Amino acid sequence: MLASEVMTRRVIAAVSGAPILDAIKLMLDNHISGLPVVDDQDRLIGIVTEGDFLRREETGTDRRRPGWLDFLTGPGKPASDYVRSHGLRVGDVMTRDPWAIVEATPLEEAVRLMEQHNVKRLPVLRDGRLVGIVSRANILQALVERLEAESDVAMDDASIRGRVMAELKKRSWKSSGVSVAVRDGVVSLLGIITDERQRPAVRVAAESVAGVKAVRDHLAWVEPNSGTVISSPEDRDADTP
Repeated sequence: MLASEVMTRRVIAAVSGAPILDAIKLMLDNHISGLPVVDDQDRLIGIVTEGDFLRREETGTDRRRPGWLDFLTGPGKPASDYVRSHGLRVGDVMTRDPWAIVEATPLEEAVRLMEQHNVKRLPVLRDGRLVGIVSRANILQALVERLEAESDVAMDDASIRGRVMAELKKRSWKSSGVSVAVRDGVVSLLGIITDERQRPAVRVAAESVAGVKAVRDHLAWVEPNSGTVISSPEDRDADTP
């Protein structure tokens, strides 16, 4: 999937010269936790979030640094902190040069950027201008749509078995001793695993295939060096909704 397929196109943005009161009200009224900041040509110049308002003089939460620390580090850092905690314009408190993506950015890359830089949203640009935003909520909505679409798929037993086996074959943790049987949409997991942590992984691989109604676990856990059976096959029903 691409960013263009999941992004919000109607973007609520702020301008750097706007009062922070306006930006805060925009976030509260629209139930969003951050706003991209643009110039008069809709070019992205920053982003302002709830976190930018946590340290404020008005609420008594601004940073209080001992004077000796300021003496050691110089005036730059405390001066910047003062602007962020006392500034009344969006441009005073916003984060400049935020991470951004383009419409053709793969969703996988967008998620990687969110995780790597600990951000909740990524502005989407076209020729430098803001055209959308991808947030965690957008990704959740895409997941919901995909799950609902897959839950409506009807599939015969042979197709289900083929897909489960194909999914297992792709995984490095798979066990060559695992086989799969399917009857009326119910998957039975048969054979041997050599690590108990494989059991839930095999179950999830089966449950993730469209058309699966339930998964029954008959896997035996065998110690690979001695051949000792640690856990015998048992029925472990994991009915899927």
